[in-house]
Amino acid sequence: MSVVIVGGNERMANQYETICKEHGFKAKVFTKENGSLRKKMGYPDLLILFISTVSHKMVLSVTQEAKKNSIPVTKIHTSSATALRAALTEYRAVAN
Repeated sequence: MSVVIVGGNERMANQYETICKEHGFKAKVFTKENGSLRKKMGYPDLLILFISTVSHKMVLSVTQEAKKNSIPVTKIHTSSATALRAALTEYRAVAN
């Protein structure tokens, strides 16, 4: 299963990937908007948005792309490791 994380702290990008790996997900982390995120995103099983660290424009474009491709979106206000773990655990429970 794959997950795309948009936003968060740059210093925690590796930690986000490690947490996803622990939960059985392959992760792509985009902490900054550089280039067209739509093309780089691909078709993940889950999209996680840390909305406190992302511009409104970026949230809208990523959310529209996810809706167009029927990708579930989880919006999290804090960009903490605990919040990410909780979101992945919740998704696992709902998906199974």
